[in-house]
Amino acid sequence: MTLPDPGPWGAAFVILAMMLATYLCRISGVIMMGFIPLTPRVRRGLAALPGSIVVATVLPLIERLGFTAALALIAAIGSMVLRRSELLALAVGMATVSVARALGF
Repeated sequence: MTLPDPGPWGAAFVILAMMLATYLCRISGVIMMGFIPLTPRVRRGLAALPGSIVVATVLPLIERLGFTAALALIAAIGSMVLRRSELLALAVGMATVSVARALGF
């Protein structure tokens, strides 16, 4: 089975379709939250959401990449606690990975 030739506007059409899908995903969250009353319980849940998203994103990476990723994450968290700078934490995490890989881990 072969796909039909998308023509000269195929890439532009796909980009526009993905732009529309992204916009609809984002605006649907805003519209849906307009119907939910912001009780203290909902506020606590929303406050905990970014942390849980970070954990859900980072833990599979650590499981897949192993000790080096865990070490880099610990270094980045330590840097973030001490200096409160995201850019510095990113640099510390990347440097930790580089040093660990250079040492053979």
